[in-house]
Amino acid sequence: MPDYKELAKKILEKHAKLLRQNGLKVSSPKIAQYNYQSNVGYNNSQVKLLVYFGRKGNKVLVQGDKGLNLYKQVHQIIFGEKLFNSNYPDLAEPECYIGTDESGKGDYFGPLVIAGVLTDKIITKELKILGVKDSKDLTDDRIKVLAGKIKNVTSIAYDVILISPEKYNQLYDKMGNLNNLLGWAHAKVIENILIHKSAPEAISDKFGNEKYISNSLQEKGRELILNQVTKAERYSAVAAASILARDAFNKWFYRINNEKKIKLPKGASDRVEKAARNIKKNLGYGALTKLVKLHFKTTKKL
Repeated sequence: MPDYKELAKKILEKHAKLLRQNGLKVSSPKIAQYNYQSNVGYNNSQVKLLVYFGRKGNKVLVQGDKGLNLYKQVHQIIFGEKLFNSNYPDLAEPECYIGTDESGKGDYFGPLVIAGVLTDKIITKELKILGVKDSKDLTDDRIKVLAGKIKNVTSIAYDVILISPEKYNQLYDKMGNLNNLLGWAHAKVIENILIHKSAPEAISDKFGNEKYISNSLQEKGRELILNQVTKAERYSAVAAASILARDAFNKWFYRINNEKKIKLPKGASDRVEKAARNIKKNLGYGALTKLVKLHFKTTKKL
């Protein structure tokens, strides 16, 4: 088997030489847990060039602000005209990776829940045996059962973050939009998992530019190859994360309905608006703000 670690260094040095020939400054290669990397700079701009190594071979990645002319220049020099494709339509399921997904972002009532699951070859096989798939294709009862089984899989690592409506509204006001909030939350889940286990890659459903997650990642997470794809629930770890997120979302509704003696509808519809009006009338606007995502258009209608 080739020494992919040593080959990664040689690939980086080859690209560095080519970049320097094009007038760019390239730092000496440094080794990280899963890659060799160098900083590439021109004037006040900087991007990072990484060459990953692993059992499947080597992968070259340019990391940085995709809006920079430097990013586009480095990408063109190394890869030619084809720019980075964040949709990864043909991405094969990695042997070891973290999958993340969320639940509740389209619901007026209730929290936003983000979950992550780390799988390897053995865990992925067990998840498939359990029948893990996109939570949108499962009943709430089945989700509850599968969530318990996922958590009991041997050696699995997972994390679930539930952001209550009250906290959600505070974070939304602070961060300015939903994509910033989602990026921060997905990154937080990834970092929490990496405290306990290592993984070379992560896959999440595409909700916006990759920088929403990558810019929020801390030291451990920045070593990852981050893949954002459409319909990511086809990957076992993402599907498992979608189940854990939906289960936590459902449990919040069950608890609040019992505590408040009300029936909160899910989604965003005329039925939801009617329920919100009743809560505002009977319990007051202050009570409503602790149950809903205030930036939705439904709030203005009220």
